[in-house]
Amino acid sequence: MTKQFVIEGVKEAVGPEEWQVRTELAACYRMMAHHGWDDWVYTHISARVPGTDHFLINPFGLMFEEVTASNLVKIDMDGNKVMDNPWPVNKAGFVIHSAVHAGDPNAHCVIHLHTDYGIAVSNLKDGLLPMFQTAIIGWAIVGYHDFQGLAVRDEEKESLAADLEGKKALLLRNHGTLSVGASVGEAYQWMYLLERACKAQILSQSTGLPITPVTEEAIQNTINDAMSVPDESVEGFKPFDAVMRKVDRINPGYRD
Repeated sequence: MTKQFVIEGVKEAVGPEEWQVRTELAACYRMMAHHGWDDWVYTHISARVPGTDHFLINPFGLMFEEVTASNLVKIDMDGNKVMDNPWPVNKAGFVIHSAVHAGDPNAHCVIHLHTDYGIAVSNLKDGLLPMFQTAIIGWAIVGYHDFQGLAVRDEEKESLAADLEGKKALLLRNHGTLSVGASVGEAYQWMYLLERACKAQILSQSTGLPITPVTEEAIQNTINDAMSVPDESVEGFKPFDAVMRKVDRINPGYRD
């Protein structure tokens, strides 16, 4: 299906580390499409090219399900192309990503989405509530950034980076969700958790029925227990490999 969007010769022109990141990033795009978390040709997932200040981002005009390792566009911190690619880049859309990448050298991957449930929770004054197991973990790692209009102005970068400091994710108020990670897999992990938490909260609140409160002790126990669960930082443990295997089954071709 996506063979028409493959760019020949890219794999031979880049190093193996960059190609690995390209492959993981393309898989992430396609998995987001599978979840139904894409927004037509808008929103982005960016990843740093190892050892550089260059970044990979989706070709503007392609659906998430059409992204491949070869057609990802390599850009600099200002959103300018640094490698030939026939597809344009939504430079305005990179404002948020460039702020996060520049503000945190460990933010190698940034995911930004406009999902129905993520936007719904971002609209709520109290934001994400620690009302169940998954949400408690999300509540512990999420920060908040106030809406300032379309995120196209450079002057918003400083406050965005400051609001993310010490957190793994953001609720962009009246806008959507964002997650960061030292790898594509880590950023995906936090976004998956955050989006699931937002959906379950809205579904629970929409019943109009009383919600069982979680005690402060249970909240703290959950946070402490979650810290002992293996994540991408544990050598040899890469849960994102499972995502890539699933994409191989449901939408192969992203490795091209």
